[in-house]
Amino acid sequence: MELTTARLQLREFIADDWHAVYAYQSDARYLRYYPWDGVTPAQAQAFVTRFIAQQQAAPRTRFQLAITLRTTRELIGNCGVRMDAAEAVEGDIGYELAPWQWGHGYATEAAATMVEFGFGALGLHRIWAECIADNTASAHVLEKLGMRREGLLRQNRWMKGRWWDTALYAILVDEWRAAHRAPTTDRKLECGGIIL
Repeated sequence: MELTTARLQLREFIADDWHAVYAYQSDARYLRYYPWDGVTPAQAQAFVTRFIAQQQAAPRTRFQLAITLRTTRELIGNCGVRMDAAEAVEGDIGYELAPWQWGHGYATEAAATMVEFGFGALGLHRIWAECIADNTASAHVLEKLGMRREGLLRQNRWMKGRWWDTALYAILVDEWRAAHRAPTTDRKLECGGIIL
């Protein structure tokens, strides 16, 4: 599976991708909103292996793709939509990006593509996401997708020696359709050679 945008190619993970994943997951800026303090090469390999295994699931319910730059093919993160079951009518999205690629709009571009895939190809009714409330950059990405903040779970995560709040966001298919009525000319969404 491959999804293409103006600047990005979202593709399936392959085994050698762990090197790039290890590089960005080792960055202190990346680690700020995660409970762990670092990753090992073995953990990065296991992370990638999990996504490769999800590709073989039948029926497939998890579509976590590597984010690469179209011009250089450099892997700069991952983004995906996940469902609890094949017949699910809702799914969640998650994404992460190499810190040295922050500020270019890549997370929004990739996540918007996965939302489009979730509503279009997967036929979902609702897509939700959560983020640490202090992670305002991630919250801005979700808001740019047209997601509404549905709630705040106060002090529900313990990590790095303190309690953190989690913000919940979601968008419904009708809201997404209303915001995307005008045809786009600068983006092409491809899935297995099929333009959606």
